[in-house]
Amino acid sequence: MESKTQLAPALNFFPTLKPPNRTLAFHQFSVLIITFLAYASFHASRKPPSIVKSVLGPQLQSNSSSFDTGWAPFNGPEGTHRLGELDLAFLSAYSIGMYFAGHVGDRIDLRLFLAYGMLGSGVLTCLFGLGYWCNVHMLWYFVGVQVVCGLFQSIGWPCVVAVVGNWFGKTKRGLIMGVWSSHTSVGNIVGSVIASGVLEYGWGWSFVVPGVLVILVGGLVFLFLPVRPEDLGFEVPGKEDVEMNVEVNGVVNVEKVESEEAGLLRGENVDADVGAGAGAETLTAIGFLEAWRLPGVAPFAFCLFFSKLVSYTFLYWLPFYIRHTAVAGVHLSHKTAGNLSTIFDIGGVLGGILAGLISDMLEARAVTSIAFLLLSVPALVLYRSYGSLSMFANVVLMFIAGLLVNGPYALITTAVAADLGTQTLIRGNSRALATVTAIIDGTGSVGAALGPLLAGYISTRGWNSVFLMLIVAIFCATLFLIRIARTEIKEKLSGKIWFWRSIDTQ
Repeated sequence: MESKTQLAPALNFFPTLKPPNRTLAFHQFSVLIITFLAYASFHASRKPPSIVKSVLGPQLQSNSSSFDTGWAPFNGPEGTHRLGELDLAFLSAYSIGMYFAGHVGDRIDLRLFLAYGMLGSGVLTCLFGLGYWCNVHMLWYFVGVQVVCGLFQSIGWPCVVAVVGNWFGKTKRGLIMGVWSSHTSVGNIVGSVIASGVLEYGWGWSFVVPGVLVILVGGLVFLFLPVRPEDLGFEVPGKEDVEMNVEVNGVVNVEKVESEEAGLLRGENVDADVGAGAGAETLTAIGFLEAWRLPGVAPFAFCLFFSKLVSYTFLYWLPFYIRHTAVAGVHLSHKTAGNLSTIFDIGGVLGGILAGLISDMLEARAVTSIAFLLLSVPALVLYRSYGSLSMFANVVLMFIAGLLVNGPYALITTAVAADLGTQTLIRGNSRALATVTAIIDGTGSVGAALGPLLAGYISTRGWNSVFLMLIVAIFCATLFLIRIARTEIKEKLSGKIWFWRSIDTQ
């Protein structure tokens, strides 16, 4: 089935924005900016629950001898459990919706689909905040809003990755998407600053303001986002990257299949001769199970399950942890704790860029991901052990932890997903990109749902247990990439050319 796309209204209304008045490079840059703002606003609207946790949750006596009274039903003895269940409601709906969103996104206009998702996300985020003014204390209300909001939020990621993948070839994709993927951390930072800044006026504002922001950016997407270069009369960038005859004399042995798994992740240009009829790119969407069977999809999907478990535990619980852990013997205020937590996301911005750049230089996505994952273990141990000694130690160690934790998460959800969604086995079928992206991030989102829930329960036993859970998850994430990393290293050490380039020479 082919997806139907319509040109964005603003591009029709302002002819000067269309070729030949504007070049391909101009529109590539505009696509990066618009999709960056779109997903940054998505993440900004996800941040308020973590910022207001310390306001909604169980009581804490502060340095001024006053108390945080909390907000029923989250302020009882099992308040952290209820907050964890609230995260589970949102992220479970998000992960389930992700699979369907990618499947639908391959079949309809991505611009409209993304704009509708942003509108719905904004409205639901505002509805959560209205619980403050309406004096709502029913758990089912907050859970219900989070479930529906999670479904709308799941539309965002497959759409933005698919659009960016349509406009860029594989050359330097790791670096491009490493920079572009900083939208996640930038959105977290913006959301934290906004939610913390208006928290003193009532926690409802911490939801309403980011919700309105998503709606406004959704209008920008609707008006200006071009989905594919073909819609404006441009040729597909890097088309030769995804066209290749996968059969060589009718035989593909086990060694070549392993080489392919390494090769499809490295992001190099491919100049390949194609068989008769293979040169035409197809827009037919790939099947869900067929996408799962593509080389590399399952290992990276399950790696992201554990990687995202760690990242989202920090996303949803770090401000609460900072608020409830004395720094230099002093418990910080809600606003200070929320603002301080942005250091983790600032480190994540640099981590995503470094992971993309290093993976392009090494031409090895799995090796880069494993390196970041393993280095993040001592970083977490140091942050837990020494982060409370002083503000300086807290900031430095949090920055390093954010860099190492978010590096592989950003790499897998962007460059790797785009590589796998446009790999050679599907003969240039770019419509597989949203489906593959949804599978990888949807699986990761299951882990993202599990992490905050476990943190809510385990934190009652002490934060050391939470950090132990995160370290175990990191080691599990590493295990799923060992086979692909071994193949990448073997290819490098043997000096062999990559699988898809070797086919080109035959």
